[in-house]
Amino acid sequence: MKTFKNALVRADIDSARCEDPTISPSRPQASRDVPSSQSMSPIVIASRLREGKAWGLSTSIDLQECRPDIIRDAKHIESYVFELCELIGMKRYGNCQIVHFGEGKVAGYSMVQLIETSLISGHFANESNAAYLDIFSCKSYDPAIVEEFSKVFFGAQLSTKSVLLRI
Repeated sequence: MKTFKNALVRADIDSARCEDPTISPSRPQASRDVPSSQSMSPIVIASRLREGKAWGLSTSIDLQECRPDIIRDAKHIESYVFELCELIGMKRYGNCQIVHFGEGKVAGYSMVQLIETSLISGHFANESNAAYLDIFSCKSYDPAIVEEFSKVFFGAQLSTKSVLLRI
């Protein structure tokens, strides 16, 4: 533990000496500030992926006030995955795993679908009628299309998304 703390102190000292304007002085030199993915257009995101300036694109979508009959049905969740993959041009790898477990607030289905360029996952909360979806891929896709499709599919009244370019 002491070695870890010493490494953090050394990293802070080294980053304070950094003269590279693309590197934040409050973090070790291995960190770089990049433009927010939230404000990037799908064209810019695709360009960064194609040019090798990013490893992949990660989108997290929170859906509130979903239709209970849909988020509690494994066949509907599987249909969502199939239709989403078709919509954004992702090739599924293996079977979609959908399992219901948990108690109380955390009870509900969890889903994982590997895709050739990474994965899609989701957690569906029975008690709150909410869905929490994550799409990560090295292949470009439009996060706004994924959010809108997901909101409509699950009958959600509210949605929020977070988009992150993985470098």
